[in-house]
Amino acid sequence: MSAAAVSASPNPIEAALALRASGRLQDALNALSAVSEDTSELYTLRGEIQFELGRFHEAAGSYFTAVASDPENILAQFNLGVCMQQLSRWDDAALAFQRVLDIDPDRDDARLGLGACLLQLNRPEESLAVFDACWSEGVRLRAEFGKAVALQFLRRFDEAETAYRRMLQNGQQPEDVLTNLVALSAENHDWDSVQHYASSLLEISPHSVPAMQGLAAVALERGEFGTAVQHCGRIVELAPECMEALHNLRFATGQVMAALQKRVSAQPAAKVRKSRTSPESH
Repeated sequence: MSAAAVSASPNPIEAALALRASGRLQDALNALSAVSEDTSELYTLRGEIQFELGRFHEAAGSYFTAVASDPENILAQFNLGVCMQQLSRWDDAALAFQRVLDIDPDRDDARLGLGACLLQLNRPEESLAVFDACWSEGVRLRAEFGKAVALQFLRRFDEAETAYRRMLQNGQQPEDVLTNLVALSAENHDWDSVQHYASSLLEISPHSVPAMQGLAAVALERGEFGTAVQHCGRIVELAPECMEALHNLRFATGQVMAALQKRVSAQPAAKVRKSRTSPESH
């Protein structure tokens, strides 16, 4: 659509929708500024475009204005919750999702969002109950993952592992599931399982830092310091901000060097003993 055609359009909302559909998001926002009447629907549309532009603070402001003028605007209320999640404002996000459920208790997508927020707020008992209440087929599978995480937070490790393993069998979120299984097994000091799950994770995600951290932990626990140096070095390369990996790398390197020095210093003594006991010395 040409700029002339847009400017000639009698309806700025229609113009904004056309511009948005063609990918001209900033122009779509500019077109909305020509709307003289402020309505909840207008602010909802503005919030959607701002969200697509990645301007989450502005989008949250638009959605907040939309629900302030029309508390029954369930779309704006839900999108407000999503914005607050993007901003890591978990309390506000949980409140927005709860308000969606107050309006429409069948909104399982809001229930899923609420459960995720409660996990972030370290309220696993409540999140478990929320995930348990999810019923729709489209949401239920994702809710299973949330339930497993809540069980893990509650240190109900056997139940959490069973849930994770069931998801692996169904092909659900294998990278996320294996990452959590590595952490769960490490908490249980089950190093064989850490080795198994971390190796499986590396097969599907060769640059997975959690997988390398798991393998490094196993190597350190077993005193396999050369292997630990390899894994910790790779972690430092991929995640240089990881101070734990840097500390472990220095420690493991020190252990390797100490063992090497001990081996070298023992060699001359062995040669002396051999020369003293050889037949040629008599």
